[in-house]
Amino acid sequence: MSGRPMKLLQTTLVILSLTTAAAVHAADEMKIRLATTTSTYHSGLLDYLLPEFKKDTGYTVEVLAAGTGKSLRMGQNGDVDLVMTHAPKAEAKFVDEGYGVLPRKLMYNDFVVVGPNNDPAKIEGMKDVTKALKNIVSYNATFVSRGDDSGTHKKELNLWKQTQIEPNFGGYKSVGQGMGPTLNMASELQAYTMTDRGTWLAYQNKLDLSIMVQGDKRLFNPYQVILVNPSRYPDINYQGAKTFSDWLVNPKAQAMINGYQRHGEQLFVADAITK
Repeated sequence: MSGRPMKLLQTTLVILSLTTAAAVHAADEMKIRLATTTSTYHSGLLDYLLPEFKKDTGYTVEVLAAGTGKSLRMGQNGDVDLVMTHAPKAEAKFVDEGYGVLPRKLMYNDFVVVGPNNDPAKIEGMKDVTKALKNIVSYNATFVSRGDDSGTHKKELNLWKQTQIEPNFGGYKSVGQGMGPTLNMASELQAYTMTDRGTWLAYQNKLDLSIMVQGDKRLFNPYQVILVNPSRYPDINYQGAKTFSDWLVNPKAQAMINGYQRHGEQLFVADAITK
């Protein structure tokens, strides 16, 4: 090939390469990585919200569903652009240590203790969750724990601490699984477990379990959305993450959260504070 055609070919290849790189970069700018607790995923809430967000903004959200502990670690490592979690003390530490910025209240629901219909620990209808846990131990009943450093697991451990009982009794099973698999295992074993209400409502028709304990104020379950700090990780998609955070707390998304139901019941209560 002579010199001029070769130069034309090289120029064409360079242009194609630059065009491809620009297209990839543009696609990356329109993708947001969200680390979130399994409850927002298994409940179906994100499947309900994200298509509307994409329609409004053009952004695509890649969801990495894990326990709160793992989600916050992904944020600490700069592997995601924002987190949506439900463990207030861990979230405060995440922000205080400079990993997260712009924490915003998003919504809440509550935790419930569920168990087999024959209720071997005699806890159905109790309003004091710690007394119910003590009963489970006293009757040597089986309790399945997520055991995965999730927000639900953190809450459960805090409640055991209040009972002054170490969760290592014979019937205690720590499985290291998400909420859905934990509920399925509890149903199979005819055991007790603690779950967020959203995942319970999404799964209840598949389970041979019933709500035993609810309504204790200690079972309150707030969710926040927090951006990963761009000064620590300049390569994250901070603008996209902020667009998503802004959208979640706006009146439209908050109304959608309030309107989301499974089996005729509301799963989450929106409570963003906007100014």
